[in-house]
This record gives sequence, structure tokens and C-alpha cells, in this order.
Amino acid sequence: MYRSILCLVLAAVTLQAGAQTLYVPRDIKPAYKKGTRSPDGRPGPHYWQNTGKYDITVTAMPPGRTVRGSEDIAYTNNSPDTLKSLVIRLVLNVHKPGAARYGDAGKDYLTDGVHIDKYAENGEARTWKEPDGHATWAAMPLATPLLPHATVRLSIDWHYEISLESGREGMLDSTTYYLAYFYPRVSVYDDYNGWDRLSFTDGQEFYNDFNDYTLHVRTPANYVVWATGTLQNPGEVLQPAIAQRLQQSMTSDQVSHIATLDDMQGNRVTAQAAQNTWTWTADHITDMTVCLSNHYVWDGTSVVVDDKTGRRVSVQSAFNDKAEDFHHAAEIGSHAIGWLSHNWPGVPYPFPKMTLVQGFADMEYPMMINDNTEEDVNFARLVADHEIAHTYFPFYMGINESRYAYMDEGWATTFELLIGRTEVGDEKAENFYKAFRVRGWINDPSSNEDLPVITPSNNLNGVAYGNNSYGKPSLGYLAVKDMLGDDVFKKCLHTYMDRWHGKHPIPWDFFYSFNDASGQNLNWFWSNWYFSNGYIDYALRDVKDGTVTVENVGGFDAPFDVIVRYADGTTTTEHEKSSIWQNGDRTLQLKVPMKPHVASVTLDGGIWMDATPADNTWKAVP
Repeated sequence: MYRSILCLVLAAVTLQAGAQTLYVPRDIKPAYKKGTRSPDGRPGPHYWQNTGKYDITVTAMPPGRTVRGSEDIAYTNNSPDTLKSLVIRLVLNVHKPGAARYGDAGKDYLTDGVHIDKYAENGEARTWKEPDGHATWAAMPLATPLLPHATVRLSIDWHYEISLESGREGMLDSTTYYLAYFYPRVSVYDDYNGWDRLSFTDGQEFYNDFNDYTLHVRTPANYVVWATGTLQNPGEVLQPAIAQRLQQSMTSDQVSHIATLDDMQGNRVTAQAAQNTWTWTADHITDMTVCLSNHYVWDGTSVVVDDKTGRRVSVQSAFNDKAEDFHHAAEIGSHAIGWLSHNWPGVPYPFPKMTLVQGFADMEYPMMINDNTEEDVNFARLVADHEIAHTYFPFYMGINESRYAYMDEGWATTFELLIGRTEVGDEKAENFYKAFRVRGWINDPSSNEDLPVITPSNNLNGVAYGNNSYGKPSLGYLAVKDMLGDDVFKKCLHTYMDRWHGKHPIPWDFFYSFNDASGQNLNWFWSNWYFSNGYIDYALRDVKDGTVTVENVGGFDAPFDVIVRYADGTTTTEHEKSSIWQNGDRTLQLKVPMKPHVASVTLDGGIWMDATPADNTWKAVP
């Protein structure tokens, strides 16, 4: 069995009797002892998670940069613990000068962060305690400890200056704002880590509870608002013709123009009151985001995601009319949602809507994505496919992206390839995948590239973060798919997703669910691919008497083809799955069909690219 594992991950805990065990960190082990998680991958009999009900009103009045908000939160403690304080997330404090962040911050990025104007607990005013330094969270002591299964009611007023230049949120142009992470929220308190106190550094992403939301967005007349959730009052905020077009788009397969540039410039879209209040609702969801503009155009269509019920999803796009690729955005989104619902992961899109917004971030949010405009429509399609695929990971399941980015980015990268094969063909999709997701890692021998995927993402940066989050885990998921076959792999994937839909899975829940659903102990593979510091590097050492000797130099158990070319121009190809390495051997002798005049033998990993391809071919001596 493969033992080249960093000292960080040498320890193991016996969670599956009689089976090879996986390393489990000391802070995760108690979850299994307490029964909040199970060694077969299911939520344990004592699993719990906290939740909240948020009623938010936010006011944005471009060109003014001040965004003001007020909210009432009913936060319920479903844990067995008495909570003496709450941790409040203030993500936009990352814009403060001096805040810890991974990237550079120019003057247009910087603001003075979030200001809490009023804070009340159960109707009683409290003095807000500013976070230490420039932290993106604050610990707020409770006047009355929150007992298990009790609810506390918070009222918070706040304001902040929207950033002129950010990426994930901020000003898209002088009169188009993207509001994300814009409201104070209670951080996650979970069964294995307690309060999530990781600071947001504009590198790693997010970890949120599932909450119920009512969101009111106040804007001037002639500003259209797009947001997470379902618009509750289209008749109040839209002129009748626009409201009718919106409704019609929700039952049509055809893309229609809900609001054209002429409509926007002619003030024929929104109600003509001095201010409009747009109301949106969404239940059991991890976040809310908003885009508003007085000149973005608006397209819409819909797609059937569940053939049994005929359920449709509204697909909308909001963009600058000059962005040529975004004129295809609604169609791109519709195709992606339909394909993902029916193929991989093959789970009907779980929300009522998706809006594709032209922005800068190439970033996913519940029911919304914020993507750059691209000259190449095929690349724009790939980016949209990837961001929409995030619907399932992390939003269908509440992934802790901050610590385990590969649990969502790795899957979005995998689905990006699978759908891409159907859109542009196998060769083009796989060539792009190799160039964009694999080549940088496999051709870089630096030690940062080979840190185990299981390494907490919040401890990584640069290439270590990028490759551990995207390409490496995706290759691992695809290797398991190749090894198990599509039917068993999909059964395992659906088992995992069904068990953890609306909950907070961690890596071991994934590993153990796949073991359980497949009926196989796959820990040898998980240990090899996700817990080791290996890489892909095979060497063809010898060809003799119909035997090919292959050495696994890099240590990763990846699939490959053995291609035999004969002097008469014919070839045979034998596919070897990852399971060929299951016994832990690092050198294998493979029997392959040999004719009298063999010209060459080549090992070809396809998307599982080899670090040193020069030693993957043997040629017969003339």
C-alpha cells in the first residue's frame, strides 16, 4: 500500500472496521465519537446545524457610493451547546487599509469597511464591539446566553462605501453595482470546529449556513434589480409590458429581450416612482447577492430541469449591450442548466432561477454568476458552465470552501470538462483542460505543487492553492469515474449528494459515502490521491517477450493507455485503470498483445498528463 505521505498526515483513526483507514485530523475525530458524523459517510444520528431567518432592507442610490442596510435576524441554536457569544461576519472589512489580504490593493479597492450604526439583541439596544484590528468578523457577547434549541433576535443597521474596483463585488461601472457579502451575518457554528473564525482575505472563498431570506432592495426609478431568489412584486416595480415579458420568458424555450437598451434609455422598464423597493425571497439557501443598473439590458428564457414534473427554471442575463458574448448568455445558461440537470451530476437544478451578470469576477453565487465579458464565445461558455456547476457544490451542499476548496472547485472543474466534451468535442475540450487545469502543475517541480490535496485550503496560496483546489482533485474524481464506471460512479455521487443536501459535508463524508455506496474500500485511492504528496510520472522501463514494465515514479495512481504500434502500421490500445496500482506495487509488468514486428510501445495518460513524457515510449531497434 502506498505510504509516501507527508508527516502531516501519518496518523490515522480506525473508522471502518477491517479496512484501511484514512488520516483524520484530531479536531475532526470528536465528530465521529459524538455521533454527528458516521463512518459510513452519512450524517450521524446526532447531526445538527444552526440556521437563521433574515429580513434585510438595503438601499443603494447611484451614483452615490454609500450603501445602507438594516436587518432583523432570528438565529436558532440547534447545537447541544450553550452559546455565550455570536461571531458576526463583516466580509467587506477586507477593503480596509491594513486588512490582511492575498492580493494587492490599489486606492480604488480601498474603503473604510463596514460601519455598524445600531445593534440590538431581543429588542434591547447593545453597544457594538468593533472587531480587533481590521478583522472580517467580530465576536459579540450575548446579554443572555443562547441555550440549545433557543432563538435570539438581532437587529442591525449598517452602512459602507461600495468599492470602485474589486472583482467579486463592487462597482461594475459608475451606475452598475454588484452587492455581495453586503450584510452582517452570523458565522457558522458547526459540530467539528465550533465558530468559524477564519478571516476573509480575498483569496479563499466562503462558508455559510442555510438560512431563509426576505430581501428588500431600494433603488431610484429606472434602476433594474436582479437578485438571488424569487421576485415577489414584479407588478409594483416593473411597467406592465416588462412584467409580462418577464413572465412569458419563464415558460419559453426561446430567448427573449425582456428589456432592450432602447427600453432602458426610454425609461420604459421600471415603475416611475422616485424610489422602487424590489422584494425577493429565498429559503434554505446560503447567501443573497444583488446587481442593479440603469443601463444593463435584460434577456430571459427557461429550461425544463425535471422531466418527471416538467419543472422549469428561469434563466436570465443582465449585461452591457456592447458585450457581444453576453448576447448569448441566456442561451448558454439554459443549455448548461439543462445539461447538468440531466447528465452530470444528473440532479435537477434545485433553484427557481439563474441570472448571468456581466461583471469581472468569474464568480458564483446562489442563483447568480458574475462573469467577465470574453471575445471568444466558447471561452465565455466554459466559464459560465463552470460557475453554474457550482450550484451543486457549494450551494446544494453547504461546503466549507475556506478550508476545503477542492470539495467545490474540483467538482466544478470536472463538470466543466464533461459538459465541454459535448459542446466543442472531446479533443478540444480535453486539450483546453490539459492546458488550463493540468499543465501548470505537472510541469512545475516546486514543492508547493505537491502538497497533499487534503491540506486545509486556508493555509495555501498561489500555485499550491490553485492546483489543489481545481486540477488535482478534478483529476482524482475523474480517475474514480474511470475506475468505477459511469453507473456506479453516478450512484456514489448521488448517494453523497442526497445525504448531504442542505447540510455541511467535510472530505471524510465524501470519501466514506463513496466507499459505502460502491461497496468497495477505496481508502487506498483516497490516501494515494488526496493525502499524499505524489504526482503523475510513469516510466516505461522495458519491453520484452510481450511484457511491458512500467514504474510509477511520481506515486499517483492514475489511469493510462498502453499503445502498441506494429511495423505494418496497425495499433492496439489497452486501457489500464487506477486499480492496477491497488496492491501498492510501484513497478508492474503488463502483458499486451505483441505481433512479431513491434515498432513502438507508448504510455499515454490523456488528461492525466505525465511529468516526464520522454520516458513513456520504447522503440524497437531497427
